[in-house]
Amino acid sequence: MSILNTYMQKEQQLKQLQEELDRLKNDDRLKTELDFKNHLEDLMREFDKSAADVIKLLDPTHTADKSSSSAKSTGRAKRKLKIYKNPNTGEVVETRGGNQKTLKAWKEEYGAETVESWLVRTED
Repeated sequence: MSILNTYMQKEQQLKQLQEELDRLKNDDRLKTELDFKNHLEDLMREFDKSAADVIKLLDPTHTADKSSSSAKSTGRAKRKLKIYKNPNTGEVVETRGGNQKTLKAWKEEYGAETVESWLVRTED
């Protein structure tokens, strides 16, 4: 694509974005939200409060939910820690998944069933 075509394309995108921005500026919902935000910021300054203080005040369970939401963010529970001990070398491997380098090497060398029999314990 030539530089002229790129320029013209970017100019068109800029024009579209400007039109969207103009529509938003005239939207009553945006004006209401901006007004609310400004009033809220004024109140926060007046009472010397931060956004975190306001959130804590309005939703005291928010901080408790924060810790549990990290596990939910991936969409599944945290995997259990598996600890394997190679009886031939005495080497110990701790992993939460089957893609661990040493564990994969053991499975190639000794076979997956044999390596699974080396499982010492599982932890949460």
